[in-house]
Amino acid sequence: MRVVGLMSGTSYDAIDAAAADLSLDGDTLVLTPLGMISEAYDDDLRADLAGALPPAGADLATVCRLDTRIGRAFAAAAVRADEELCDGRADLVASHGQTVFHWSEDGRVHGTLQIGEAAWIAEATGRPVVSGFRTRDVAAGGQGAPLVSIVDVMWLRGRPGVPVALNLGGIGNVTVVPSGSGGAGGAEGTGGEPLAFDTGPANALIDAAVRALAGRDASGAPYAMDAGGALAARGAVHPPLLRRLLDDPYYARPAPKTTGKEVFHLPYLRAALDSCGPLPAEDVVATLTRLTARTVADAIRPFAATEVIVSGGGTRNPVLLDWLREELGGIGRAGAAGGCVVRSSDELGLPAAAKEAYAFAVLGWLTAHGLPGTAPSCTGARHASVLGSITPGGPGLRLPRPPATAPVRLTVGGGTGPLRPDHAR
Repeated sequence: MRVVGLMSGTSYDAIDAAAADLSLDGDTLVLTPLGMISEAYDDDLRADLAGALPPAGADLATVCRLDTRIGRAFAAAAVRADEELCDGRADLVASHGQTVFHWSEDGRVHGTLQIGEAAWIAEATGRPVVSGFRTRDVAAGGQGAPLVSIVDVMWLRGRPGVPVALNLGGIGNVTVVPSGSGGAGGAEGTGGEPLAFDTGPANALIDAAVRALAGRDASGAPYAMDAGGALAARGAVHPPLLRRLLDDPYYARPAPKTTGKEVFHLPYLRAALDSCGPLPAEDVVATLTRLTARTVADAIRPFAATEVIVSGGGTRNPVLLDWLREELGGIGRAGAAGGCVVRSSDELGLPAAAKEAYAFAVLGWLTAHGLPGTAPSCTGARHASVLGSITPGGPGLRLPRPPATAPVRLTVGGGTGPLRPDHAR
């Protein structure tokens, strides 16, 4: 089955579309990458979305308009991915949509909202669309995140030691796969169940600080992100601000847990800055970069991880990765002594910029085959669930029969399609 996975993360800067051929070989799902494209949100849509997100308020008319506009943007990305990456022969589209609110209180998630109506995608492509992935896990008592944990478990099971998948988007999240873990099915091994959770902000506060405090770059354009970690490299970590930020109670909560930009946003940062007095923008960015490295390392350290496999926009920030390696106690290169190895998901066949989009392609494949798409030990749900809703494409709807053997492993085959990362974080 040829599947297009669509993803826009908590940085809400672009829609990533990754295409894959997915086939079952015994109990192993084989993913052959066909490539990736990325479509940046237009400036007006991105500004309107940013203006409606918490802590701002938005009326239902605004939500309706955003749902439609984002749905059309996702549809355009899907059409392009089908034509350019699948030769117009995609079988299925799996759309994560755009998260606009994750309702979490007192350690529990009560609801979640992703917008970008799937009907626009189905109408434009003529393909069936799986969408609304997170809500079923929440209804089953889960956190609804990190939802790609089942894909991480299938992908990393069997690797030596204790591998950890780390995604550095707006929010950081990890999936820990203990040695001998039962993995997605929990049916074998003695190393304990896998675990997944959000570590806290990855790029969310860094991006907020850059946009609010850094002014304009040498070309006169306003800063949107700390490209290449340049601002952090010029700044100095401010210990009082770092201590204030590290006192947030989220970091001490037990897993599974999840958070988002509903918590870690610009007003949150301004409240912390008010207690520290004026600081140069570079020092604020350096402190926030150290915060991300410290909180990720603190989250990983108790599991005695042997390798951390990193994906997401944060992989393009060498300062962040160097500080993460430092916090983990090793230099983070294969064969290095001391600490665990920190490597990009590219080394395991999944491009760091497209890994989450590929993961949602896998989740869409599981749903289309009537198979659960969650690992309850990772999300905290009462049971595994078949995720999402299916919107038919053309006339009629034909779904494949569930396989006799559900996959418990994922391998990445040799992709032949072009990788087209048109939008770099």
